[in-house]
Amino acid sequence: MFRAMEKFFDSTIRPSLASHGGNAEIVDIENDKVFIRLTGGCQGCASSSATLKDGIERLIKENFEDISEVVDVTVHEEGENPYFT
Repeated sequence: MFRAMEKFFDSTIRPSLASHGGNAEIVDIENDKVFIRLTGGCQGCASSSATLKDGIERLIKENFEDISEVVDVTVHEEGENPYFT
């Protein structure tokens, strides 16, 4: 599933994030959860939680039925535009 998820990110998720200077890395897929690290312009962005839940998670769930949750493992406080959740 990891390889299929990477292809999906390359074709669907990453181009959109890249247009704003960001990126998303798949850290792990465990059971029904995908662990994501946001980088670049997405790390520390105040809109990152909305991007993750309303965008990335929604698209993953629509395309990968076995996934029930996307977990953000980003350390946003260390980004160029840090914010605290």
